[in-house]
Amino acid sequence: MAVKIKLKRLGMIRNPQYRIVIADSRTKRDGRAIEEIGLYHPKENPSRIEVDSDRAAYWLGVGAQPTEPVLKLLKLTGDWQKFKGEPAPAPLLVAEPKADRHAVYEAAAKESLSLEAATTPKKSTRKSAPKAEEAAPKAEEAAAETPAEPTAAAEEKPEGEA
Repeated sequence: MAVKIKLKRLGMIRNPQYRIVIADSRTKRDGRAIEEIGLYHPKENPSRIEVDSDRAAYWLGVGAQPTEPVLKLLKLTGDWQKFKGEPAPAPLLVAEPKADRHAVYEAAAKESLSLEAATTPKKSTRKSAPKAEEAAPKAEEAAAETPAEPTAAAEEKPEGEA
């Protein structure tokens, strides 16, 4: 069985993204792969190329043949030169790592809290005591709502007498 290192296409129309895979030479371009050893995203600026160097060296060592596009990628990453024993190429231009979304959110939240504290005082959640004028009518309403208890004199009268 002839083994090839080739590109497996993923992604949408006009946005290709590839996986660098180890596959039987007779399989389809996007068919079943033995192993995935890397990524290639050509539309990003700069292009994203990630290769698992140990696995690439292993497969090259056991006789896997890279296709022309993969050979160019392996030369860019330096894995081909390492396999052949040649001097390494100049380092690749690598995109800056994306900031952690959680860390960005935390920083923005802290900044907004410090701005609010500096500009406006925080309102008190305690309600102020009611004024004496408002307290008196409320007390009268509460007394009117409670049912009046019968007096002791009314309880002592016999039922026949009214």
